[in-house]
Amino acid sequence: MQKLSLTQSLQQKLSPQQIQFIKLLQVPTAELESRIEEELELNPVLEEGNEEEPESQPENEPADEPENDATEAQDEIDIKDYLRDDDYNSYKTYSDDGDDEEEREMPLATTSSLHETLLTQLGFLGLDDRQLAIGRQLIGSIEGDGYIRRELESIVNDLAFSQGIDTTLEEVESILKKIQSFDPAGIAARNLQECLLLQLDRLDDGQDVDVIVAKKIISECYEEFTKKHYPKILKKLDLDDDDYIKDAIELIVRLNPKPGGEVTNGLVKNQYVIPDFLLTNHNGKIEVALNSRNAPELRVSRSYNEMFQAYEKSDKKDKKMKEAVSFVKQKLDAARWFIDAIKQRQQTLLRTMRSIVEFQYDYFLDGDETKLKPMILKDIAGMINMDISTVSRVASSKTVQTDFGTFPLKYFFSEGISTDSGEEASSREVKQIIRDFISGEDKSKPYSDDKLEELLNGKGYNIARRTVAKYREQLNIPVARLRREM
Repeated sequence: MQKLSLTQSLQQKLSPQQIQFIKLLQVPTAELESRIEEELELNPVLEEGNEEEPESQPENEPADEPENDATEAQDEIDIKDYLRDDDYNSYKTYSDDGDDEEEREMPLATTSSLHETLLTQLGFLGLDDRQLAIGRQLIGSIEGDGYIRRELESIVNDLAFSQGIDTTLEEVESILKKIQSFDPAGIAARNLQECLLLQLDRLDDGQDVDVIVAKKIISECYEEFTKKHYPKILKKLDLDDDDYIKDAIELIVRLNPKPGGEVTNGLVKNQYVIPDFLLTNHNGKIEVALNSRNAPELRVSRSYNEMFQAYEKSDKKDKKMKEAVSFVKQKLDAARWFIDAIKQRQQTLLRTMRSIVEFQYDYFLDGDETKLKPMILKDIAGMINMDISTVSRVASSKTVQTDFGTFPLKYFFSEGISTDSGEEASSREVKQIIRDFISGEDKSKPYSDDKLEELLNGKGYNIARRTVAKYREQLNIPVARLRREM
């Protein structure tokens, strides 16, 4: 005998709007434009433009920049000449920023061309239209390897003749200095000497002796440096120990002589990360801005909307017309959903980033890693009253540009290490201390992991030897026996 029974269950299903939002939230800035273009092609009801903007209003096109005949560099020094120096290049370029395994697996498919990346950073400076035009002209003059070889006087003339902008050499140079602060370090230099100095300036905290000596070598002894006349450098800088210049030159040869990337067959070898956010420090106040590419102007087509409204008022509603209008209604709904999802994406990104800045405010003031607090996804999710999975989607694929570099958001999340005082220190703080210990060790008797554990415990960090070994490996620092020097 069959029985009928009634059961009650609770199920959660995502609406089409929620699915649309989740997919868009995961898309990094560089891919958002192509995602929008794809939607514009699929949905004729969706259009570019502001809702209040008249349909017939033409879009403002940026002025075409004149083609510049790049002059050949005079007396250019090939950095490969001194990279081969057997006396001072025993160290190869390597990264000492350790990331855990999860961070290494994080995709960062947020790339664009060099010029696009520079134009994006230019847009963050808050310049007026005149200054923006000068900045675009300068960026357009940057060659594939990252240098500006066209004389600034010629660029002043270009602006006058092609765009009607009457400027001065001093004004152009002041905007060039702003562009030279962009990433990658060394960009928009006029020669190799300036390129190296720009990169050293980024490293100069006023306390690192190697950086200070390196800057003196490049600024005061550049000719001797390019000819490898190291005894002359010692004499000129009044130094009696060649160890001073040895360490400084090792630092110099690790700099990038071609910040724009190698150009092969017309293709740029290097690509650059497009930040989703820009952070600026205005006298101790951190301001968060969303990349303008995250705020596209989209609207529902007026003609299709009017067509649908006309049908609603029409008395004649045959089958063919019903099918056509059903199609239009579907596309209208899809367009509205997409626009709403884009707006919701912007709001969620900003709320998440602002909460991260609030949580790690001391760090964002000066970029000191030791000020990073332990922070997990749950902390930020609680601050913005959203699900942990939402914060994870934002943090796993977004980057932020700060005054001290561009970082993935994942960088600011770390586990906590307990201290004797009962507080918690972030794993990044501990890694920085390990790095400092090892950089100051006696290289003839480098610290073992057991010794590092002892030193950390002595500073109040309750950490096990296996954790020390894990952090050391994440910092790409070899074991003690491989660090030993005679």
